[in-house]
Amino acid sequence: MEAPEGLSARKGSCLVPQAVPSESQPPSANAVQITVVKAQDLKSIRSDTPFTLVRVEYDGVILGDSSTIQVLPNGTASYNFTTSFEYHPDGPNSLVDVAQKPVLLTVIEALQKQKKQKEEKVMPLGQAVVDLLPLLQGQCSFTVLAPLYAVPTSPSESLHPEAKCGLEVTVRTEKPLLSASQLSNGNLLSVTLEAAYSVPDAFVPTGPPQNYVACLQVPAAGEKEVPLLFKNGILKPGGEKESLPRPKKWSLANIMAPGALNIPNSFIFGGPYEDEDGELNKTEDREFRIQAESTKRIVWDTERRCYLDPAAVLVLQKRIAECRYWPVEVCRMPVVSSSKGKSSKADKGDEDRQIFFHGVAYVNMVPLLCPGVKRIRGAFRVFAYQDGEVLEKTKKQQSILRDLRPQVSPTKERPCTPGISSPLSRAVPSKAQREEKEKSTREKEFNRRMSYAPKTQLSDAALEDENTEKSLSLDGQQYAEAGTFLVMEIKLDKALVPKRLREELTKRVKEMIPPRPLLPPRTEGAKKAVEDYHNHVTSIAVAILSEYHDLFGKQLPDQGAIDHQTLEEQKRYAVVKIVREKYLKTTAFETQEQFQAFLSELYVYLVDQMHVAVNQLLHEEAASPVPLTRVTAEQLWLFAHEAEVNKDYKLAALYHQQRIAQDKHNTQYWLDYGAFCLLLEDTTKAQECFREALSLDPHHVRSLLLCGIVAVVLQHYEEAEIFFEDACCLEPSDVVAWTLSGLFYELQNNNIQAEMAFREAKKQLQAQLAKERSISEGKGGKKQIAAAYVRSTSPGPEQLLPEGPPDGSASRLPEAAEEPALACPAPEEEALASEAAPEGPPPISGLSQPSCTIFMKAVEFLMKFNAIQFVHMALAHELLGGPSCAYYLALARTYLLKEDFSKCEECLCEAVRIDFMNPDVWALKGHLCYLKRDFAGAKECYERTISFVVDAADMHFVYLRLGSVYLEEKEYGKAKQTYLQACKNSASCLTWLGVGIACYRLEEMGEAEDALSEANALNNSNAEAWAYLALICLHGGRQLEAEQCYKYAVKLGLRPAALLQELRAAQQRFGFGNPAF
Repeated sequence: MEAPEGLSARKGSCLVPQAVPSESQPPSANAVQITVVKAQDLKSIRSDTPFTLVRVEYDGVILGDSSTIQVLPNGTASYNFTTSFEYHPDGPNSLVDVAQKPVLLTVIEALQKQKKQKEEKVMPLGQAVVDLLPLLQGQCSFTVLAPLYAVPTSPSESLHPEAKCGLEVTVRTEKPLLSASQLSNGNLLSVTLEAAYSVPDAFVPTGPPQNYVACLQVPAAGEKEVPLLFKNGILKPGGEKESLPRPKKWSLANIMAPGALNIPNSFIFGGPYEDEDGELNKTEDREFRIQAESTKRIVWDTERRCYLDPAAVLVLQKRIAECRYWPVEVCRMPVVSSSKGKSSKADKGDEDRQIFFHGVAYVNMVPLLCPGVKRIRGAFRVFAYQDGEVLEKTKKQQSILRDLRPQVSPTKERPCTPGISSPLSRAVPSKAQREEKEKSTREKEFNRRMSYAPKTQLSDAALEDENTEKSLSLDGQQYAEAGTFLVMEIKLDKALVPKRLREELTKRVKEMIPPRPLLPPRTEGAKKAVEDYHNHVTSIAVAILSEYHDLFGKQLPDQGAIDHQTLEEQKRYAVVKIVREKYLKTTAFETQEQFQAFLSELYVYLVDQMHVAVNQLLHEEAASPVPLTRVTAEQLWLFAHEAEVNKDYKLAALYHQQRIAQDKHNTQYWLDYGAFCLLLEDTTKAQECFREALSLDPHHVRSLLLCGIVAVVLQHYEEAEIFFEDACCLEPSDVVAWTLSGLFYELQNNNIQAEMAFREAKKQLQAQLAKERSISEGKGGKKQIAAAYVRSTSPGPEQLLPEGPPDGSASRLPEAAEEPALACPAPEEEALASEAAPEGPPPISGLSQPSCTIFMKAVEFLMKFNAIQFVHMALAHELLGGPSCAYYLALARTYLLKEDFSKCEECLCEAVRIDFMNPDVWALKGHLCYLKRDFAGAKECYERTISFVVDAADMHFVYLRLGSVYLEEKEYGKAKQTYLQACKNSASCLTWLGVGIACYRLEEMGEAEDALSEANALNNSNAEAWAYLALICLHGGRQLEAEQCYKYAVKLGLRPAALLQELRAAQQRFGFGNPAF
């Protein structure tokens, strides 16, 4: 059987192509060639299809039809048909068209002509689309297997859902469409309009047909803007929500196969409302969003693309920075039937200017200026279009829809088969030229009218136009009344502001903080020098013993007289090594007194080591090892913190250094030491500590943040930005990191990045709270723990210590603390403790739980490490959301730091008013009274604090100060119990010293000595502990021990004059204890 004649050769056929390319002609340099190689599995669409051809269309223009090809039994039809269209940079078929318009392929069944038929009968079988986007990604050629979707008119019974039919298509160009500069500096913008929800009640599916349109303009080539139109929105009644995921659709009009509208591999996935970038993303909006998505809505699900050349990218950045908001206009237009009589030009012009239900949504495009941000998606409220409001917010002086009204207005034509019976011809000016011409004509006609109109009064036509505008404005007002909002997505192929890669940030940090190389082991260290001295002493002892045995009867073979000079010479070198390696003495002494003191010290040490060596020689059993210290790293941190608030900074530094000496590779120890240096305003040394911690662990987020804070204090802003950015990159879910970054950018007047950082911090905090709520709900009765965790003022167990321990003596009331004036203020009494202790559930504070905020999280972190450069900025943000108990508590601590007691008291009064049951508030109020030396008030507040079921965060110092008050008021029994409770929670030298003093006053000498011995073991440099031990020894009649204890008390500088007088009076009474007697 012969194949039917080519459809293109049939006279009068409706399938006559508009431009059938000649395969013999060489392609143009700007030609885009489309080759349809073959069709696969056509039998899955229609099993009895003998002959088919394929039609290629682009942008409504038929590029050509292939020859009629017989379909093989396996469903394959080899077309090998090539056609092309010309690409023009300035249009038609510009880069904008290539980005958003695909090639449309239609497979048509050719039926044999019957005898009585004048024309052949044809039937479309299926359609496929080919996306030309790879041409804008630097490719000159690509091949795809485009899915072929059946046309609904095909018999449904022969359609197999699992069939995989498609067209193999190759697209190529002679040269790339984009130059290297355009490819690297240009960008691709994609806008997806999903739907409009909560639409006005006037939108009903019945009545005359309506077209729902949305539009926005974007720069494409420099200053030239291109409109992105979304037409043919579908009004859907209430019912089920839109499915997710669902495919995005092409904006094509001549599609017969609905499946071909779907863009391959492009879907709408949705997501949590809280993660969106637009409006209506708060927790309180969730219920409204859920209801709106199940009610009447307008659905587009359409994606429009636009290529932005390098100049347009810069214009887009500039306009976003200037305007912030981008207008997206929406309207409803009636579908006009083409069968109606023609109207006059004047009537047509009036219709062109009328837009019904004209609304506008303001899309905040600022997030696209944040580093690395390529996509924004969210819900945006629709308001009535008001020229003045749009001009103020977006600086747009005219409406896009008004300019495009003739182009947008749909016309209801007679029924036809698109692409089959209505061939299109494009031998006309380009769309941009037509738009410009129509706009120019309308402007000329309008100016001509206004030139004849009287300037002193309005014509009837003008009054009518004004009334019409008011009516249209009322239509647009219905959007706001109904709460209409658009859900849309704007996506870029490349971020407008590049974000530094994690590898680059890590490299920059390593350049600033190189890893510390390990020191080579010293072969001649102090230990080796002592060992050599032991060996020399042992050899001398052996020689002396040998000579002794020789003199008294034990003859050694070949042993002569001892050369004492040789032995002295050998020992001298060993002593020199000890002086150099052990005592590090390599220079001459300045005075004779220093030299004599050193000789005495050295003599004692050498004699002791000589005894050790001789004992090892004479006794087989090894010398008993030196007992290990019982002080742990956590205890050292506690002692250091007590010394800090006691203003004994030298002792505090010693404890921190001892802690680091125990483990030099512990990051937390270096951070705590750095926090102590910040307390002393030693910013440079604090920077060294924080950088040392970072060199140990380059991925430690807290170290990065603290390095950034110190860099800000030192005004090294570029380094600070790198530290903050690296912290956010390493831990994207860290709330404190994002918040501190936002505060830093705000300090730099970079409001765009500050806003982005704060928004990200809030999103991460909401995610954390939601996770904690789900965990607490799963555990049932443990909900209170999760609720307490969101309290920004309730630190964890690592913060069991408060901010102000007793000053010096436990037997007397310390004077009000005098804080140093800090250039970068650091909290003294009220600073939160460091993170040294293990983590666990924080204490629950009070009955009313204030909501957690990102700024109070930041305040907690900053005060914990004595780095409150940003505290007042964070508190200012917190105040915008309304003052809370946590806000007043933090503010009170800052005032207490400055010793502004009146303002501190005002803040605490407000905090008590908000949360009367908060033990932290009463504890801080007690500290305030204590520093004001209002001991009665302090006692009342402390007793109230310990009476709560839940402990305050700083119970350690609450017990210490309350015990001190009890000792002053001679309530020794209460003082003993209070100090014992402090020992139970966190024992220290001061807690056991308090117990010992109370027991001594109660004449419980045995318990007093045990407690004081424990205090002495924890800190043997406390003069008061030695003084009270001396008193106990005096009462026990132990003269030698009393003298020794007294000697150490005086040597360590016993300061309380009253205690020193009491001790000397006891010595006079007992007649011993003072060697001076």
